[in-house]
Amino acid sequence: MSAAEQSVTSTAAPSASSPDLGAVPVLPQTLAGFRIGVTSDRRSDELISAFERRGAEVMHAPALRIAPLTESVTLQQDTNEVIAAQPDFAIITTAYGMRRWAEAAETYGVWNELYEALEQAAILVRGPKARGAVRACGMDDDGAAEDERTDTVLDMLLERDISGKTVAFQLHGLLDHEQIRRLEDAGARVVTVMPYTWAKPEEDNELLRMIDAVIERQLDIVTFTAAPAVDAFLGVAQQYGRHEELLEALKTDVISAAVGGVTAGPLTDAGVEAVIPNRWRLGAMIKKVCDHLEQHHTMRLETQHGPAELRGAELSMPEVSEESIRLAPGPLAVLRALMEAKGAVLSREELLAEVRCCDSEHALEMWVSRLRRAIPADVVQTVVKRGYRITV
Repeated sequence: MSAAEQSVTSTAAPSASSPDLGAVPVLPQTLAGFRIGVTSDRRSDELISAFERRGAEVMHAPALRIAPLTESVTLQQDTNEVIAAQPDFAIITTAYGMRRWAEAAETYGVWNELYEALEQAAILVRGPKARGAVRACGMDDDGAAEDERTDTVLDMLLERDISGKTVAFQLHGLLDHEQIRRLEDAGARVVTVMPYTWAKPEEDNELLRMIDAVIERQLDIVTFTAAPAVDAFLGVAQQYGRHEELLEALKTDVISAAVGGVTAGPLTDAGVEAVIPNRWRLGAMIKKVCDHLEQHHTMRLETQHGPAELRGAELSMPEVSEESIRLAPGPLAVLRALMEAKGAVLSREELLAEVRCCDSEHALEMWVSRLRRAIPADVVQTVVKRGYRITV
C-alpha cells in the first residue's frame, strides 16, 4: 500500500480523539425547541445529524462548497514544480488539503517523487489535524502552531534564516497574497499548491432563505466551520441589500457559533461576537452549542399556572398543555421579554425597547394577542394603563 493510500485509509476510520457522532442511537434532547442554521458543506451530514439527534430543528444552506482539484492541470503543474524545486521547507495548513494533495499525486503517478521531496524538507504544520495527515503519509513534521493559525506557522518559519531558500506552501482554498509576500520579503522563493478550492453555490436561493431566517429571528443560532464561508454568508447578504439587517440580528438575537478563532475572524471584524469552543474541533463546537443554549437561552419560571420552560421557540407548561407550544418569532420575543422580567410589569415602551424587531405599538399589541391565543391559559396579564406581565 502506498503512502497516499495509507493516508486515505487512516482518515476513513474515526480516531480515538475525534467523536463518533453516529455511535449512540438515542441522545438526551438537549437541543429540543432550538432552531439551528448550518452553513458548512464538508462534514455537514455529521453536524446536522448531531444536532437533530439532540432534538434541534436544522436548516442547511452551504455558504461555500469545497471543490477538490485532483483533475486540475494547475495542481499537476504545481506538484511537479514542488518536486523539481526540492524545497527546504514545507508548510501544510490543512489535513484535508494534505490528503487531497497526496491522492492527486498518486493519480498523476508522481507520489513517490513528491514524498521524497517533502521528506527531505523541514515541514511545519498549522495544527494537530494537519500533523496527523502528514504522519499518515509516512512523514514527520518539525513543529506545529499551538493556536492553529497560519500566521503563527509563518512566524515560526520566519524565526529561521530563509533567505535564498525554497518554501512549498499548501494553501487552504484561497490564494493569500499577504502571507506569501511575508515569505518573499524574507528572501524565500515560494512555490504554492492548492489541492482544493472554495466554490460558490450555483444559486443563492438557499443561502438567502437562511439569511432571511436570521433576520426574521426564525433561527436561534447559526454555525460556521470555515472563515471563507463566513465571508460568503456576509457577502451574499451585502449583495442583496440585507447586510445591515443581518448584522443587527447577529449582534442581538441570533447567536453565531464558530469552530475556532480563525473561522470567527470575519465575524469579529464585523462586530459580531461568536461562541467558540476551547478546542477547535467539530465535536467540541457541538458540545459548546449545547452547553451555551442550555445555560444562556433556556428560561425557566414558576407561574400561577405551574412551571414554564422556554427552549428556543418552544414553551413547555405541563399544567397548561400536554404538548410543547411552538411560538412564532414575534410572540416568542414578547414572551422572552416578559419571562426575563419575572412577573414585573413592562410598559409598551419598555417592551418595544426589549423586542427590537417590533416597529410599532400596533404590531406589539398583535403579538401579545397571538401569544395569548397560543397559550391556553391566562398566563400573560394586562395591567391597565401600565403594560403587561407574566402571572407568577
